[in-house]
Amino acid sequence: MTVQSDAAMDISSLIERGGVFYNIGGNSVTEVLSNLVDITPMPPSLTKEQLKKAIIEREELMPTAVGNGIALPHPRSPLLYDMKDQFITIAFLQKGIDWKALDGQPVQTLILIVSATPKTHLWTLARISFLCQQESFRNLLEQRASKEELIAAIRSAEVAWK
Repeated sequence: MTVQSDAAMDISSLIERGGVFYNIGGNSVTEVLSNLVDITPMPPSLTKEQLKKAIIEREELMPTAVGNGIALPHPRSPLLYDMKDQFITIAFLQKGIDWKALDGQPVQTLILIVSATPKTHLWTLARISFLCQQESFRNLLEQRASKEELIAAIRSAEVAWK
């Protein structure tokens, strides 16, 4: 089985499942993550409390800020049992939060990744990291583009990956 087929979904489909949210409040990393999970749709096999605990524990190990005002929170280990339950949630914060980013920039955008296997997690993280390196995608994030605009840009990138 290839990584692509093992991933079972395109990044755009994972975002459609997880959603795009705006103006997430909070004054700390923990508060923002908790508020994000509270509004994120969960698959039946995962509770909000399980996800909160897992991503906060992961942040305590090492911050997931990747620079340019972006963080990629994710559990350290897969929490899901079914590939069809995987999702990505994009969230734009009300205000920048100090996330201990190497570039010193406060985080304005979260891309929450929840995967079913280590292999799909790495596949997804690699694709999201690639997108975050693209100036055109970062501009969309800075502009707080609509879900439709973000999905369209990601679908264009996905065509090139195939």
